[in-house]
Amino acid sequence: MTIIKRGFAALAAGALSTALAMPAFAEPVKFDFWFGLSGDLARVVDTLCKNFNASQSDYEVVCTSQGNYDATLQNTIAAFRAGKQPAIVQVYDVGTATMMLSGAYKPADKLMEENGYKIDYADYFPGIARYYATSKGEMLSFPFNSSTALMYWNKDAFAKIGKTEAPKTWEDVGADLKAMKDAGYDCPMAINISANESWQLMEQFSALHNQPIATKNNGYDGLDARLEVNKTKFVQYVTDLKKWYDAGLIKIKSKDLGQDMVQAFASGTCQVIMTSVGDHGTVGKTQKEGMNWGVAELPVYAGTERKNSLVGGASLWVLSGKSDAEYKGAAAFLNFIHDPKTALFWSTNTGYIPVTKSGFDYMKSNGFYDKAPYKGRETAIASLTASEPTEITRGIRLGNFTQIRAEFGTQMQAIFANKVSVQEGLDTLVKNGDAILDRFQQTYPGKMLP
Repeated sequence: MTIIKRGFAALAAGALSTALAMPAFAEPVKFDFWFGLSGDLARVVDTLCKNFNASQSDYEVVCTSQGNYDATLQNTIAAFRAGKQPAIVQVYDVGTATMMLSGAYKPADKLMEENGYKIDYADYFPGIARYYATSKGEMLSFPFNSSTALMYWNKDAFAKIGKTEAPKTWEDVGADLKAMKDAGYDCPMAINISANESWQLMEQFSALHNQPIATKNNGYDGLDARLEVNKTKFVQYVTDLKKWYDAGLIKIKSKDLGQDMVQAFASGTCQVIMTSVGDHGTVGKTQKEGMNWGVAELPVYAGTERKNSLVGGASLWVLSGKSDAEYKGAAAFLNFIHDPKTALFWSTNTGYIPVTKSGFDYMKSNGFYDKAPYKGRETAIASLTASEPTEITRGIRLGNFTQIRAEFGTQMQAIFANKVSVQEGLDTLVKNGDAILDRFQQTYPGKMLP
């Protein structure tokens, strides 16, 4: 053997002995997180996941967008049946009842306790926590992207009718819309009456006025709950909206008609809209140059004792059937998301609101709400905390609620097209909605919501 060959052999032997003596570095435990956001929001989630992976070396979360909320839930159900479910999945608010009855989850509070994390669940805003908690207040999932509906108003247009504040009552709204129409504004207010607008129009209105959407405390007390929006203040509300529409004070705006509500407001075409606080950033980025606008809590009828608005968005569920190592990773990820610093990152980049008091306080201490483009978003917190949640305003526990929302859109369109009266349309909504609830109840015979 030549000197060179003997040298390489010695080096190889030395390297082998060193490798055997050194401890092997374990690969990080991978676990999957499926979510339903897309576009810019999906990119923010991807960054959030990268931030978590960079913050430690034990775990690696693999984050995958499923395109939208409906697809996420359906894909998760299919994956669970095939034994290929993710460790964590984002489920939208109205999918909560389905998840609770599925039994296919590991309760969030137990997961965190088993893995040594102490979470102060009282730190969550009650209006958010109670939507995702059991009737006993147990947290089964972690609130994630949360929002509520606000009124967006053009301060310049209101100044022309002598107003410096947004209307606080629906009686004032009617008078202000007429004044703006008389002042030459073609579109004083824009609304949409599609299925998705059930959240702004029916659900938020009912909560603010402490009016039930369904019996059994909106379904919390049993799967035999049935709709009753055809005999609450909601009838008066739809009647007023239709009256203002007929008078040209309200116009319907949607993507199908060429311009949605947010675009109509940001461009100065329409002067008032009701939409999610999550649209606050979009308005700020796309607004007509020089436009002076603000946000306010949604109005209530005169004499109403305002209650908390409802939270929208989704929560994070940890699914059953995963390994202990994956659960440790899931718990670490949820703890990372719970950190107030993450709340600041999340709200800065999305427009969603913090879900905990500590997160909100941290953002305030950093001057988040002091100036544009974030000033005004704190109004959403005020709306969600306007009162302690009542048995009605804590949320909605109705099965197949997306189908009920679709029925809402169908009947609202019939009402505004003068095919049926307001009462006839709402009666049909209740009749068809009850059939949907009946089918859901039959799917889970003898079961009770936790």
